[in-house]
Amino acid sequence: MRQTRTRLSASLVVSSLLAAPAISGEITVYSALEDEEIAAYLEAAQEAMPDLTVNVLRLSTGNLGARLIAEAGNPQADVLWGFAVTNILNPAIYDLLDTYAPESIDDLPEQFRDADNRWFAPIGYMGAFCVNTMRLEQIGAPMPQSWADLTDPAFEGEIVMPDPGSSGTGFLQISAILQGAGEEAGWQLIQDLDPNMAQYTTSGSRPCRMAQVGEYTVGASLSFVAMQGIEQGFPLEMVIPSDFAGFELEANALIRGSSNAEDARRFLDWTLSESAAQVYSENKALITLPGVPRSPLAAQAGLPDDLSEVLFPMDFATSGAQRDAIIERWRELVGR
Repeated sequence: MRQTRTRLSASLVVSSLLAAPAISGEITVYSALEDEEIAAYLEAAQEAMPDLTVNVLRLSTGNLGARLIAEAGNPQADVLWGFAVTNILNPAIYDLLDTYAPESIDDLPEQFRDADNRWFAPIGYMGAFCVNTMRLEQIGAPMPQSWADLTDPAFEGEIVMPDPGSSGTGFLQISAILQGAGEEAGWQLIQDLDPNMAQYTTSGSRPCRMAQVGEYTVGASLSFVAMQGIEQGFPLEMVIPSDFAGFELEANALIRGSSNAEDARRFLDWTLSESAAQVYSENKALITLPGVPRSPLAAQAGLPDDLSEVLFPMDFATSGAQRDAIIERWRELVGR
């Protein structure tokens, strides 16, 4: 586990957050959640479970999936936390998960949990454009409202988006375009966007952070990163694409063969608790647990109360089944 410890120290040293004087349990958690989210959630988890030490390895969605598959013969983690459902549906990953129904699982609508209790998703994320309004004015381009608008030559070299092969955010964006426009028109739109792309990042949040500081005009990224930037006072406007606003569910699961299964189940129970829901409401735009109030950041950024008004109805099973083929095709056409 030396590599895991090294990555922890570089990304998020969670042991120090959740260590207690009298330790009764310790688990290793793999997560694709953003660092800021993990820190906020674990602060609440510490209050609820002060006797549990949680060691978290945070990786991008694509890298985490590859690690899980590589460790299939000798699992190194106990819990999978905040991982894209599209990726979980990959049989090579799905088969690594054990069945577990948390205490409050019946509170979660059926469409947000696995019929065989291999995973459940109390939260999700949605794609959004982070538009730097000052830079937009400088280049003289109109405010983009759709993916099609981003093909305007005025945006040449002014857009950044995530690589769908390494980022779950990038993959949901490409999937939404293909499902919404159809294969032929969708791939054509993706190719038409490419000349305006300055780069494709490995992180789903980085495009927004690059736009907020004025490196580029538009970062195709995540809604919650846009909401954070607006709240922090950056010259940002969040735009939910009017044509294909993709979203993804972030699922939790017990990894088969866990040597700390009892404590892993405690942690999974907590992720559906009122304690966790309170922190979700402060950080997420998409929460599947009933009765959780909308984030103040979401209201400030102008998200509607009913997200079904803006979200494209994603077919996660299709996305999961076609993931490898989509990524291969994307790399053939526009990958750099």
